[in-house]
Amino acid sequence: MKLVIAAAILSSVIALDDGLARTPPMGWMSWERFLCNVDCKTYPDSCISEDLYKRTADLMASEGYLEAGYDHVNIDDCWSTFERDPVTNEQVADPDRFPSGIKSLARYVHNRGLKLGLYSDIGTKTCGGYLGMQDNLELDANTFASWDIDMLKVDGCFQDTDMMGQTYPELSRALNATGRPIVYSCSWPAYLDPDYGEANGGEVLKELAEICHLWRNWDDIRDDWGSVSSVIDFWKRNSTDDPFIQVAGPGHWNDPDQLMIGDNGLSHSEERSQFALWAIFAAPLIMSNDLAHISKESKEILLNKEIIAVDQDPAGHQGTLVWSSEGSGDGDYYGGETRVWSRLLNDGSYAVVLQNTHSMGTATKVKLKSSMLEGWGRRRVKFTARDLYAHEDLGEFEGEMVAEVWPSDVEMFIVELV
Repeated sequence: MKLVIAAAILSSVIALDDGLARTPPMGWMSWERFLCNVDCKTYPDSCISEDLYKRTADLMASEGYLEAGYDHVNIDDCWSTFERDPVTNEQVADPDRFPSGIKSLARYVHNRGLKLGLYSDIGTKTCGGYLGMQDNLELDANTFASWDIDMLKVDGCFQDTDMMGQTYPELSRALNATGRPIVYSCSWPAYLDPDYGEANGGEVLKELAEICHLWRNWDDIRDDWGSVSSVIDFWKRNSTDDPFIQVAGPGHWNDPDQLMIGDNGLSHSEERSQFALWAIFAAPLIMSNDLAHISKESKEILLNKEIIAVDQDPAGHQGTLVWSSEGSGDGDYYGGETRVWSRLLNDGSYAVVLQNTHSMGTATKVKLKSSMLEGWGRRRVKFTARDLYAHEDLGEFEGEMVAEVWPSDVEMFIVELV
């Protein structure tokens, strides 16, 4: 493997070419739904404990999630004790909430055909105040590998951002040296100024692609449409030359954070919107919900195999915004807009999302023109369309098609040249 010097960071990194995360990772994570609830006496069914992850693994294996591609069960913050082992200096799982230990939990998850992810922090403490990895990166990497962990999310609380250009690459080397295939999720860019991607020719982004399989870019997502919309607006990028778009691909992904589908804060239309747009973004599909209590409608969205196939397309192109009514004078009112997003797929077809961001009113007609799709030569051509939510073919169109899209909703299609 080749060492690369990133001029803006001045740190040596090992290029990731390890065969992992060739499509965006899929799975489940505890954070947004269960946070740092460690009171198992009062909340036995929703505290951070091995029972929560075992129950979730059972549901993922039995309710169709694993079959659809969701194969990671990810532990987030608050799983450890507050002190390291006095003899080995290793991190230790809380013995009351994880009496069997992480290695035993990994075996349980693996026996159901799933993988186990773990959480830590590059700093002295985690965001929840538990053990961090600072000054123990190699030891902790070896410990986690010995526990048979398959994925590691590494947060950035309690460390100066000036150190992260050294410590995140150092941990990448340590994980590689264990010999165990571990998907490495970095939170480094989430702690930087949002303009970091364009700074110094996108050097931080280039380095992220060298050391991490996926990385958080923006604020923590919450279970409300305002939060989800802010993430979508961060990714409202309209050129394949954008440095954030350029850096995404097999083995290295931008991560807009967890799916809120199946929780309490989003309407059905908003859940449809998040799922469709995460597929356009080539985003990791990591649920954070209670799979024991999920509506039939939410489950149907999460198990939509046609949209999952878009997200998992092997070419790995991240999609872009190709048209917006904002500033166009075309139906902009009451602070909302209509949008057309597209993503080039491996077979030359496009996944397209028509979005209505208004929060009131009736359905709005949104037009897709074939000239909006760069790979079609910006010209008027014949194409077919398939509706990915209705699961039906819509026939042929000459140059354009129109769909009615309700407020806070989307319609999603595969379009293909005739």
